[in-house]
This record gives sequence, C-alpha cells and structure tokens, in this order.
Amino acid sequence: MPVYLGVDIGTSGTKTLAMQEDGRILASATVEYPLSNPKPGWSEQSPADWWQAVIDSVRKVMRAGKLKPVDIGGIGLSGQMHGSVFLDKSHNVIRPALLWNDQRTVAECSEIESLAGGRAELIRMVANPALTGFTAPKIVWLRNREKRNFDRTVQVLLPKDYVRFCLTGEFATEVSDASGTLLLDVVHRCWSAELLQKLDLSGSLLPKVYESEDVTGVLTESAAKLLGLRAGIPVVGGGGDQAASAIGNGIVGRGVVSATMGTSGVVFAHSDEVQVDPHGRLHTFCHAVRGKWHVMGCVLSAGGSLQWFRNQLCQDEVARAKKLKIDPYELITQEAAAAPAGSEGLFFLPYLTGERTPHADPHARGSWIGLSLRHGKGHLARSVMEGATYAMRDSLEIARSMNIPVQEIRLSGGGARSEFWRQMQADIYGQQVVTINASEGPAYGVALLAAAGTGAYRSVEEACRATISVVTRTKPKAAANRIYNGAFPVYQRLYQSLKSDFAAIQGLLK
Repeated sequence: MPVYLGVDIGTSGTKTLAMQEDGRILASATVEYPLSNPKPGWSEQSPADWWQAVIDSVRKVMRAGKLKPVDIGGIGLSGQMHGSVFLDKSHNVIRPALLWNDQRTVAECSEIESLAGGRAELIRMVANPALTGFTAPKIVWLRNREKRNFDRTVQVLLPKDYVRFCLTGEFATEVSDASGTLLLDVVHRCWSAELLQKLDLSGSLLPKVYESEDVTGVLTESAAKLLGLRAGIPVVGGGGDQAASAIGNGIVGRGVVSATMGTSGVVFAHSDEVQVDPHGRLHTFCHAVRGKWHVMGCVLSAGGSLQWFRNQLCQDEVARAKKLKIDPYELITQEAAAAPAGSEGLFFLPYLTGERTPHADPHARGSWIGLSLRHGKGHLARSVMEGATYAMRDSLEIARSMNIPVQEIRLSGGGARSEFWRQMQADIYGQQVVTINASEGPAYGVALLAAAGTGAYRSVEEACRATISVVTRTKPKAAANRIYNGAFPVYQRLYQSLKSDFAAIQGLLK
C-alpha cells in the first residue's frame, strides 16, 4: 500500500506527515524556525529556513515511520498563504519573504483599488478587495519602496511554491493559494490579465496555475538526495493552508462548514458556485476541490489572543503547570470555566494584530471593555475566549446572510481540543458542533490530495469520504445561548464605537 507525504510550511514551523492510502497516519514531525519583525507591523522569514525544515522533517518522518524511499507514492504541499518570495534571474532569493500577517502595505492597497477603478471593480475582477496581507500589495510595495530589488525580480512565488521549486525545479502554483494573491481571476481560475495590465505588472512574474490535485512536477535527483527519497516522486499542486485544512476536515460538500480556532481563526464554507460578498468582508477563493470554490472569513488573533494572555498574564499558571507536567492552558481554562457565561459584562476585542474579517482594519486594537471590581483573572480568561469566538461568529453570520447553508460546523485547531471551548463555540454559534477523526490539519489534507492526484482515489471527495468521520458532537446549552445572543450585538457595536479611536491611536505611533 503506497504512502503519501503531506508537507505544510507554516508560520512557526514545517510539519510533515506520512499517510497510508487508507488514511492512517504512520508518522509526523515538525521543525520550527524563527520569525522576524524588523519594524512594527512587519513580518518576514527566510525561505532557506523553510527548505531546511522540509529536509529535516521529511528525514525524521521517514525514520520514525521506518519507511523506504520506494514506499512514497506522492507528495502534497501546503503552506501559509499570501507570502511573497522574490527570485532573481539566477533563481536566488532576493530578500526575506513578506508574510501573510505583514501590515506594511496600507498605502499600496489604496493604490491598487485606485488603479483598478475602485473597490467594486477590483472585486469584479478578482472577487476580493485589497487587503494588507495579500500578495499583490507586497509586489507593489517592493516596486514602490525597494525599486532595485523589484528590478531584479523575475519570479514571485508563494511559500509552498518556493518549496515546490526546490523539490522539482518547476515554477508552479495551484488555484486555492493563487486566489490569495489578489491577482487570480477566481471565477475563471486563471491569472487576471485585466488587473495585471492595470497594475502594470508582467504576467511572467507569476508561475503556471494548476488544479490542486494535478501533478506539477517530480522530485529531482538533487532534491531526492537531500531528503533521502527517490527521484521521480510526483508532487501535486496541494493547497493554501486553509483550503488544505478544509480537505483534511472533509469540507468538500455543500452545507458543511469548518471553524478552525488556531493562532488565527478561520470559518470556511464550501460552495459549488462562485458566491461573492459584495462588501468584501468574506474572501471568495477557489477551493482545492476541482472546479469548486469556498467562502472564508479570517480572524487574525483568535487562539493567538489566548496565547498572548498566557504569555503576558499567566506566568504563575505556566510555572504551576510545569510542576504538574500539564499544559498551562488546562489551568487557564479551569479559571475561565469558573466565571459565568458572558463574563459578567466583560468584553474582549481580539484585534491584537489588526483585523481582517469583517473589518479589514489593520489599525484595530485589542481591548477589554466593561471591567469592574467584580472581575478577576477567570473573567479575563473567559472573555478572551468569548471574544475570539464572537469574532468567528461574525463570519458565520455573514455566510448565512449570503444564503450559504450552515448545516454542520466541524471544529479544528486548539479550540477543538478543549471540551470547554467546544461547548462555548456551540453556545455562541447557536448550533451543534462536531469534531472528526483527523486532527492533523493542512498536512493531512495535502496528503489526501497527493493520494487522489496519483490515482489512489477517483476524486478528492472520494478520498475524504473514505478516510474522515465524525467522532464527537456538542449541542448548545439553551441558557448560555440566550446570554450570548444578547451579548453578541453589543460586541459587534463596540468596534464601530471605537473605530475612529483606533485610527487616532495609530496616528500617535507615527
């Protein structure tokens, strides 16, 4: 039975897993690397670190799984979306890659909308507005701010596609990740010649676009030697991390929605047709399922807000957890559970790194509102978790307003591992939530794409049906749901009340 490798180039590290054709995971390994913030709001990484992490994690998986090179039938790639790798004519990296959470391109987003003929025209061309995280603004930023580097650039690649080049020598991408560049005609699943012309960018900067399960190249002799594999192994298109995670969660049919509470939070809904939010609050991208699309909302600091809370305010819990040999989040969750639903009127806005959905505001800031002498650390912890979950509900409500059915919500990420947070999500979303037997995220999804793309399954949908099933169900509690339904509109109004103040605060930092 062949084995498929799924490789996910994340922001904190690269994860590789080996999956048997029947979906069973044989081994996995993660190799971490640093993140650079050379200026406030800037976020960069070295593509060389990604490639070394791929080499190391693949070798670890092969050893842990006691696998031989002949066992590997295909490789799938996933990665953090929107990042920009700039290559020169010798295919060398010109400068550190600009990442998805980099906020330096506010002016370039305005420039792109102006050159496109306005926000509505831009959405018509590429189904989305210009956001600071996307790739096109980064390319325009390079042209505006580092002209010498831009003039040297002959190829722009997304993070996973740089790794693909290292593996195969091919310049290629696929539709789901390409959708997040702001340069793809999402409706027709090809680069937008119209927008490229308006931005005065050459299409030669961009790689060939494939469907996600298509074979994009094969492992070269030199790469195979570095990884301890055999040359000629097919490498499929793969997917941007969110589409790949959706495959790994079985989000391949109408009515099934995922809510992933990781560092960022993502609500992801499958769509058989192109469905565009005219206000640009949700992203409309191509899915990693051939000929399908998805609608997606992204909360920049979902689980990341709780991580910040742990790091900055819970040193006692961290020290105690170390002595008890448990995860500090267990102690933090116990404190949160002791506070009542609604945190006695305390709200947390989880905008620690600005916000994407639904506000698209890089100047938004995290805030506690409603503090009183009654509030203790448990209230603070619970309000952070509630605020992140309210932010996820924002995306669900927009999807429902677009007549996208939300019949089943599948949870994943750290927020799915906690029974307490699963219940909170069911209570705030107002419907049953489920978890599934697969919890490996994007790496598992692209391993399934590799299996489908090399003939183990007739389609991605068949691969998901054969390997993924529901394992837990959590129903909302009526009393908590009533409290949250009353509090949610207040939460939504708080951003509107503070929007101008957030901008004024940003002005103080210049």
